[in-house]
Amino acid sequence: MIVTQQANYPKTYEIEHLVKLFIPFINEPHILFLDNDTKKAQLTIGLYRDAILQENLIEQQIISDTTNKVAIKSCIYQILNRYTNKSMPWGVLTGIRPTKLVHQFKNKSYNKEEIHTTLLNNYHISQAKVELLTQVADAEYEILKNNTSNEISIYIGIPFCPTQCIYCSFGSSTIAQKKTVVPNYLVALYKEIKEIAKHIQNKYVVNTIYIGGGTPTSLNEEQFHNLLSIVNENFDIKNVVEFTVEAGRPDTITHQKLIDMKKFGVNRISINPQTMNQDTLNKIGRNHSVEQIQTAFLMAREVGHQIINMDIILGLPNETLADVQNTLEEIVKLQPENITIHTMAIKRASALGNTTNLLQSKNIEQMVNYSQKLMHTNNFSPYYMYRQKNILGNFENVGYSKNNYHSIYNIQIIAEQQTIIGFGAGSVSKIVGGAKIKRIPNVKGIEEYIVRIEEMIQNKMNVI
Repeated sequence: MIVTQQANYPKTYEIEHLVKLFIPFINEPHILFLDNDTKKAQLTIGLYRDAILQENLIEQQIISDTTNKVAIKSCIYQILNRYTNKSMPWGVLTGIRPTKLVHQFKNKSYNKEEIHTTLLNNYHISQAKVELLTQVADAEYEILKNNTSNEISIYIGIPFCPTQCIYCSFGSSTIAQKKTVVPNYLVALYKEIKEIAKHIQNKYVVNTIYIGGGTPTSLNEEQFHNLLSIVNENFDIKNVVEFTVEAGRPDTITHQKLIDMKKFGVNRISINPQTMNQDTLNKIGRNHSVEQIQTAFLMAREVGHQIINMDIILGLPNETLADVQNTLEEIVKLQPENITIHTMAIKRASALGNTTNLLQSKNIEQMVNYSQKLMHTNNFSPYYMYRQKNILGNFENVGYSKNNYHSIYNIQIIAEQQTIIGFGAGSVSKIVGGAKIKRIPNVKGIEEYIVRIEEMIQNKMNVI
């Protein structure tokens, strides 16, 4: 696919991504911007294949920097829609944070009807997705309106897992492979936490803490206890509204770890089955049983954990709509406060990315629709959402909550309206408040992070 431009639109990659949604495997079509006559306020676009004009569109628009971009993408969408007879649920949107668009409209004093009309007509988003998008944006707003400039969130990354799932390209290693490295990693991590916590203690108030990965509970009980202890020693936990640990894999959760989480102030945990079908668990490399998921959940309840999230993935290898129905029905029986429903995103670096014959999911839309209906029936409401590149069916990942148990950290990281300081290999700190968000990335490699820890600390101190 070749894009040639005479229009004032520099972000060619956005156009290429939009085209690939409709024509993922064909390299022949050319999108040609024939004319962008600002005097006539006229935009002409043609789609060619083998030098033959397939579709063209002349659009009269009031041209400005913003409307020009939207107009061009809208025209491309209409041409591709006619050419392929396909519609995309998210229309021309290719970004991962679609709710930002709604917040922008609200900041411009658009009313609800104007927002709906603009999303439908200018961005070609489906009615169902417009309703989802605005509902999530409203839920986000109820959290974001309380933000203050001195509040921050903390992310701590533990890049180890018991095994590597075939769909995952995350920079994590199996705990067995890196067993000898784990102690040195934790020493470096604790040094980073201590020095940065001291540096910011009189400047910021910590609002939320999220320990993720990887699988933080893949650490042994002593290591996990020490991690939580270090966090408590260096951050003022009494002011923390939400403290999440992504326990993730049920085969890493023990009674003692659950007790320690309660002891050290963790008030939200994730236990992530991804599926409740044993055959699928075996295929994707999760060496635990469905029964272990249920046991870990009930054990967490017995210890007193009152806010539990559970993740699932739609579109896992060979899964059918019936499999997804079974998974969701079993999870709903457990009555977690949060359910996060991901749509499979194919990542080139994952084992699944190189094994496309495993993907037999032709009913992604049915799975998405069923999950939304079941969530509504069981009084779960959507509160946060994001999208990914190469996500099946061009759908989305949605977090649902019951009784307004929204994850504040999840909303903050998607909205990018609060400073988040990241600790550990592969974490990214984002400092908000200026004209642009300042990103401070840590190196991804575990060994490199250990060696360069002083540099990682100094990089933060130079900005924060």
